[in-house]
Amino acid sequence: MMKPLVLLVDDEVPFVETMTKRLQKRDLNVNTAFSGQEALEVLDKNRNTDVVILDVKMPGMDGIEALGEIKKSFPLTEVVMLTGHGTIESAIEGMKKGAYDYLLKPCDIDQLMLKVEEATQKKRIHEGKIREAKVKEAMSRHGLE
Repeated sequence: MMKPLVLLVDDEVPFVETMTKRLQKRDLNVNTAFSGQEALEVLDKNRNTDVVILDVKMPGMDGIEALGEIKKSFPLTEVVMLTGHGTIESAIEGMKKGAYDYLLKPCDIDQLMLKVEEATQKKRIHEGKIREAKVKEAMSRHGLE
């Protein structure tokens, strides 16, 4: 299986730098963004991104708003929300809007890796089903069932 491609989005630069190193050590390909708007730009250039790890509390476009935009433009990309203790309500709101799951900050790296692996698998299964459906449709159009 190809290594998951992850986008880490948080406005705290030291957090992003530390987490990127920790995730890369665990064999993930990691892109980074420091705002919701930048996350959308990075996703547009890297449409094969499997999972977005998205902070809820950011200035400008917050994580919930960014989640909505991500799901609208990249519906198969899974999103794991990261939240501080005071914003659990918004993480739950994120789940209602299509987030795969949420974790409390600071999060356990093994728990985060598990969520990333599960979310990647879910996305790739969906992509496989879409590919199968397209192949069947093309074959039936040409009388090759």
